[in-house]
Amino acid sequence: MDMTGKTIIITGASRGIGAETAREFAASGGTVYLLGRSKNDLNEVSAGIGEKAKVRICDVSIYDDLAAVINGAFKDTGRIDVLINNAGTIDPISTIQFSDPYAWGKAIDINLKGVFHGAHAVLPIMIKQGHGTIITVSSGAAHSPLEGWSQYCSGKAGAAMLTKCLHHETEQFGLRIMGLSPGTVATDMQIKIKASGVNPISALDPTVHIPALWPAKALLWMCGSGAEEFCGTEISLRDAEIRKRVGLDGF
Repeated sequence: MDMTGKTIIITGASRGIGAETAREFAASGGTVYLLGRSKNDLNEVSAGIGEKAKVRICDVSIYDDLAAVINGAFKDTGRIDVLINNAGTIDPISTIQFSDPYAWGKAIDINLKGVFHGAHAVLPIMIKQGHGTIITVSSGAAHSPLEGWSQYCSGKAGAAMLTKCLHHETEQFGLRIMGLSPGTVATDMQIKIKASGVNPISALDPTVHIPALWPAKALLWMCGSGAEEFCGTEISLRDAEIRKRVGLDGF
């Protein structure tokens, strides 16, 4: 994929999948806006990328924060070509009975409402320009209940349905809406999960987790014509055929 001249917004870009995705899109020629709450971490990622990276501090759970960044990026570049909804949290890991209702709600604000906030802010721009791709990083947890992860499972399930709703409402305007379920990825989130000792995911051997580079490459591939047939759906990196099409079979 050649992203030269294109503007890409990536939430949760300070580490893991988001940071690796920023590197991939910038290496392909795009201008990448790195969104997150940790200025130091974002600056570190940006420094490794160079002038193609723009750091913006915001909280996706606060609509005005995210909308201001998106509108600012559009003012800077005159276009928004791709929005990657990657920001997410696994906290609080707790059974429903013992969950803190406020922490549970904050997680929904990030994992579900954050996706809505980004889409809501970017849709007028993409619809007016007649093109745009919105991809949300999903999870197998969207489709299977897991002990201690009620907020994560529920938020990801809602985001998966939101992806379908977005496609249903915007396909007529030429927009491309998809989800990516990467499987378990070697990120800081997996460290928290391992430490919790809750549910079977925490018992997985760390060697089974894929590198963050894999979903980053998949997200870039999904912005091209090769993924057109998957608009409105969720792509899974557990699928060997998908990995082959992305070009990961040699990794």
